[in-house]
Amino acid sequence: MGVAIRTAGEDDRELVVRLLDGAFQNDPVSGWVFPDPAHRRATHPRLMAAFLDIVLAEGRVDLAEDGTACALWLSVPADAHPANEATEANEGDEAEEAQGDDAAQMREAVDPDNERVELIARLTAGIHPSGRAHEYLWMIGVAPDSQGLGLGTALVQHVLDRCDREGVAAYLEASSARSRTLYERLGFDLLDRPLDLPDGPQMWPMWREPRT
Repeated sequence: MGVAIRTAGEDDRELVVRLLDGAFQNDPVSGWVFPDPAHRRATHPRLMAAFLDIVLAEGRVDLAEDGTACALWLSVPADAHPANEATEANEGDEAEEAQGDDAAQMREAVDPDNERVELIARLTAGIHPSGRAHEYLWMIGVAPDSQGLGLGTALVQHVLDRCDREGVAAYLEASSARSRTLYERLGFDLLDRPLDLPDGPQMWPMWREPRT
Protein backbone atom coordinates (compact mmCIF):
# COMPACT_ATOMS: atom_id res chain seq x y z
CA MET A 1 0.00 0.00 0.00
CA GLY A 2 1.10 3.57 -0.58
CA VAL A 3 1.99 5.23 2.73
CA ALA A 4 3.26 8.79 3.03
CA ILE A 5 6.30 8.65 5.34
CA ARG A 6 8.30 11.45 6.93
CA THR A 7 11.13 11.67 9.44
CA ALA A 8 9.92 12.43 12.96
CA GLY A 9 11.61 15.02 15.14
CA GLU A 10 11.49 16.31 18.70
CA ASP A 11 8.15 17.99 18.02
CA ASP A 12 6.65 14.55 17.38
CA ARG A 13 7.94 13.03 20.63
CA GLU A 14 4.63 12.98 22.51
CA LEU A 15 2.77 11.56 19.51
CA VAL A 16 5.32 8.78 18.96
CA VAL A 17 5.43 7.82 22.65
CA ARG A 18 1.64 7.46 22.68
CA LEU A 19 1.80 5.45 19.48
CA LEU A 20 4.46 3.06 20.80
CA ASP A 21 2.71 2.72 24.14
CA GLY A 22 -0.59 1.77 22.52
CA ALA A 23 1.06 -0.61 20.07
CA PHE A 24 3.08 -2.51 22.70
CA GLN A 25 0.81 -2.52 25.77
CA ASN A 26 -0.24 -6.10 25.01
CA ASP A 27 3.05 -7.27 23.51
CA PRO A 28 4.42 -10.44 25.17
CA VAL A 29 7.74 -8.84 26.03
CA SER A 30 6.13 -5.72 27.50
CA GLY A 31 3.91 -8.01 29.56
CA TRP A 32 7.01 -9.79 30.84
CA VAL A 33 8.78 -6.55 31.76
CA PHE A 34 5.66 -5.20 33.48
CA PRO A 35 3.57 -8.21 34.61
CA ASP A 36 1.00 -6.18 36.54
CA PRO A 37 -1.43 -4.57 34.04
CA ALA A 38 -2.06 -1.48 36.16
CA HIS A 39 1.64 -0.89 36.69
CA ARG A 40 2.25 -1.46 32.97
CA ARG A 41 -0.32 1.17 32.00
CA ALA A 42 1.35 3.67 34.33
CA THR A 43 5.02 2.89 33.62
CA HIS A 44 5.23 1.47 30.12
CA PRO A 45 5.11 4.94 28.47
CA ARG A 46 8.33 5.87 30.27
CA LEU A 47 10.12 2.88 28.74
CA MET A 48 8.85 3.79 25.28
CA ALA A 49 10.02 7.37 25.83
CA ALA A 50 13.49 6.17 26.88
CA PHE A 51 13.79 4.05 23.73
CA LEU A 52 12.54 6.90 21.56
CA ASP A 53 14.96 9.45 23.01
CA ILE A 54 17.91 7.20 22.17
CA VAL A 55 16.78 6.85 18.56
CA LEU A 56 15.95 10.54 18.16
CA ALA A 57 19.50 11.32 19.29
CA GLU A 58 21.36 8.58 17.43
CA GLY A 59 19.14 7.22 14.67
CA ARG A 60 16.01 7.95 12.70
CA VAL A 61 12.27 7.65 13.32
CA ASP A 62 10.07 7.10 10.27
CA LEU A 63 6.50 8.23 10.87
CA ALA A 64 3.41 7.71 8.73
CA GLU A 65 2.04 11.14 7.83
CA ASP A 66 -1.29 10.37 9.48
CA GLY A 67 0.43 9.45 12.76
CA THR A 68 -0.78 5.83 12.82
CA ALA A 69 2.58 4.02 12.56
CA CYS A 70 6.27 4.57 13.25
CA ALA A 71 9.56 2.71 12.93
CA LEU A 72 12.70 3.34 14.98
CA TRP A 73 15.98 2.66 13.17
CA LEU A 74 19.65 2.81 14.12
CA SER A 75 22.50 2.59 11.62
CA VAL A 76 25.07 0.27 13.18
CA PRO A 77 28.59 0.58 11.73
CA ALA A 78 30.95 -2.33 11.21
CA ASP A 79 33.16 -3.04 14.21
CA ALA A 80 36.72 -1.79 14.15
CA HIS A 81 39.28 -4.58 13.86
CA PRO A 82 41.72 -4.44 16.81
CA ALA A 83 45.41 -4.87 16.15
CA ASN A 84 45.79 -7.89 18.45
CA GLU A 85 43.84 -10.28 20.67
CA ALA A 86 44.67 -8.41 23.87
CA THR A 87 43.29 -5.20 22.44
CA GLU A 88 40.19 -7.03 21.24
CA ALA A 89 39.56 -8.51 24.68
CA ASN A 90 39.97 -5.13 26.38
CA GLU A 91 37.66 -3.43 23.94
CA GLY A 92 35.10 -6.19 24.40
CA ASP A 93 35.19 -5.75 28.18
CA GLU A 94 34.83 -1.98 27.83
CA ALA A 95 31.87 -2.33 25.46
CA GLU A 96 30.13 -4.78 27.80
CA GLU A 97 30.69 -2.45 30.75
CA ALA A 98 29.28 0.50 28.81
CA GLN A 99 26.21 -1.50 27.81
CA GLY A 100 25.69 -2.48 31.43
CA ASP A 101 25.92 1.15 32.53
CA ASP A 102 23.36 2.16 29.90
CA ALA A 103 20.99 -0.62 30.99
CA ALA A 104 21.30 0.38 34.65
CA GLN A 105 20.67 4.03 33.81
CA MET A 106 17.57 3.10 31.84
CA ARG A 107 16.22 1.10 34.78
CA GLU A 108 16.85 4.02 37.13
CA ALA A 109 15.04 6.43 34.82
CA VAL A 110 12.09 4.18 33.97
CA ASP A 111 11.32 1.92 36.94
CA PRO A 112 14.10 1.65 39.54
CA ASP A 113 12.62 -1.33 41.40
CA ASN A 114 12.08 -3.38 38.25
CA GLU A 115 15.17 -5.42 37.39
CA ARG A 116 13.57 -6.62 34.15
CA VAL A 117 13.92 -3.15 32.59
CA GLU A 118 17.68 -3.50 32.96
CA LEU A 119 17.69 -7.19 32.06
CA ILE A 120 15.87 -6.79 28.74
CA ALA A 121 18.41 -4.15 27.70
CA ARG A 122 21.34 -6.39 28.67
CA LEU A 123 19.94 -9.50 26.99
CA THR A 124 19.13 -7.85 23.67
CA ALA A 125 22.53 -6.13 23.61
CA GLY A 126 24.14 -9.50 24.30
CA ILE A 127 22.65 -11.17 21.21
CA HIS A 128 23.14 -8.23 18.85
CA PRO A 129 25.38 -9.30 15.94
CA SER A 130 28.71 -7.60 15.40
CA GLY A 131 31.24 -7.40 12.61
CA ARG A 132 29.10 -6.01 9.78
CA ALA A 133 27.40 -2.71 9.22
CA HIS A 134 23.61 -2.99 9.25
CA GLU A 135 20.35 -1.18 9.79
CA TYR A 136 18.77 -2.09 13.13
CA LEU A 137 15.00 -1.97 13.39
CA TRP A 138 14.68 -1.32 17.12
CA MET A 139 10.91 -1.00 17.21
CA ILE A 140 7.96 -0.61 14.91
CA GLY A 141 4.58 0.42 16.25
CA VAL A 142 1.17 0.61 14.61
CA ALA A 143 -1.89 2.07 16.35
CA PRO A 144 -4.24 -0.76 17.43
CA ASP A 145 -7.09 0.48 15.23
CA SER A 146 -4.80 0.56 12.20
CA GLN A 147 -3.14 -2.83 12.55
CA GLY A 148 -3.55 -5.35 9.75
CA LEU A 149 -3.67 -2.70 7.03
CA GLY A 150 -0.10 -3.08 5.81
CA LEU A 151 1.29 0.03 7.49
CA GLY A 152 4.06 -1.84 9.28
CA THR A 153 5.11 -3.63 6.12
CA ALA A 154 5.22 -0.35 4.22
CA LEU A 155 7.39 1.34 6.85
CA VAL A 156 9.87 -1.54 7.00
CA GLN A 157 10.01 -1.97 3.23
CA HIS A 158 10.74 1.74 2.89
CA VAL A 159 14.14 1.14 4.54
CA LEU A 160 14.72 -2.33 3.12
CA ASP A 161 14.52 -0.92 -0.40
CA ARG A 162 17.38 1.42 0.45
CA CYS A 163 19.29 -1.45 2.08
CA ASP A 164 18.98 -3.42 -1.15
CA ARG A 165 20.17 -0.50 -3.27
CA GLU A 166 23.17 0.13 -1.02
CA GLY A 167 23.99 -3.51 -0.24
CA VAL A 168 23.39 -3.16 3.51
CA ALA A 169 22.03 -5.88 5.80
CA ALA A 170 19.24 -5.39 8.36
CA TYR A 171 18.62 -6.81 11.82
CA LEU A 172 15.80 -6.90 14.38
CA GLU A 173 14.42 -8.84 17.32
CA ALA A 174 10.87 -10.06 16.82
CA SER A 175 8.91 -9.95 20.07
CA SER A 176 6.00 -12.17 19.02
CA ALA A 177 5.31 -15.12 16.75
CA ARG A 178 2.99 -12.90 14.70
CA SER A 179 5.68 -10.30 14.03
CA ARG A 180 8.23 -13.03 13.28
CA THR A 181 5.97 -14.29 10.48
CA LEU A 182 5.70 -10.78 9.05
CA TYR A 183 9.47 -10.32 9.04
CA GLU A 184 10.02 -13.69 7.41
CA ARG A 185 7.83 -12.52 4.53
CA LEU A 186 10.10 -9.49 4.21
CA GLY A 187 13.20 -11.66 3.86
CA PHE A 188 14.45 -11.92 7.45
CA ASP A 189 15.78 -15.24 8.74
CA LEU A 190 16.28 -16.45 12.29
CA LEU A 191 19.81 -15.68 13.44
CA ASP A 192 21.21 -18.39 15.68
CA ARG A 193 18.61 -19.46 18.27
CA PRO A 194 15.70 -17.64 19.97
CA LEU A 195 16.33 -15.66 23.13
CA ASP A 196 14.42 -17.23 26.03
CA LEU A 197 13.56 -14.53 28.55
CA PRO A 198 13.76 -15.88 32.13
CA ASP A 199 10.30 -17.20 33.03
CA GLY A 200 8.99 -15.37 30.02
CA PRO A 201 8.40 -15.41 26.26
CA GLN A 202 10.87 -15.85 23.44
CA MET A 203 12.40 -13.18 21.25
CA TRP A 204 13.70 -14.00 17.78
CA PRO A 205 16.89 -12.30 16.52
CA MET A 206 16.50 -12.00 12.74
CA TRP A 207 18.91 -11.00 9.99
CA ARG A 208 18.28 -10.00 6.39
CA GLU A 209 20.90 -10.00 3.68
CA PRO A 210 20.45 -7.31 1.01
CA ARG A 211 18.73 -8.46 -2.15
CA THR A 212 20.15 -7.72 -5.56
